[in-house]
Amino acid sequence: MPWWDARAAEMAARYPDVKWDKQHIDILCARFVLNPDRFDVVVATNLFGDILSDLGPACTGTIGIAPSANMNPDRTFPSLFEPVHGSAPDIAGKGIANPIAMIWSAAMMLDFLGNRQGSEREAHDAILAAIEAVLKDGPHTGDLGGKANTAEVGAAVAHRLA
Repeated sequence: MPWWDARAAEMAARYPDVKWDKQHIDILCARFVLNPDRFDVVVATNLFGDILSDLGPACTGTIGIAPSANMNPDRTFPSLFEPVHGSAPDIAGKGIANPIAMIWSAAMMLDFLGNRQGSEREAHDAILAAIEAVLKDGPHTGDLGGKANTAEVGAAVAHRLA
């Protein structure tokens, strides 16, 4: 992907204090599994980003809590915020989906829309604190070893915000 490589190098030159490197997708996937703490930020094309955004949270045991964002920093086109797992049509209406990823994605959207400041940032921070509390104390959906349903976990997050 010559264009992508040239664009990444151009952007990296603007931030000389930021360490960066480029890797082939196959070894990057292996490193995600074997040494995930090695990465703070990964920038990738849409296809590879989609693959990695499933692989990363799967390494934690569930993709049910992972948010996702395709952000356009110059805001010339809309950004997209969604759970990594997408709409999960295979479990739609069963009450077993973990709502954390969707709630977290919404918090990321607020943070982005508010330029990481003001009331949107405060709402983002409050939502994350509520998510962290529920992940620590429960209730949990089945993907995290619990017995709670979607509505119960969503209500627990909302209760922590009240």
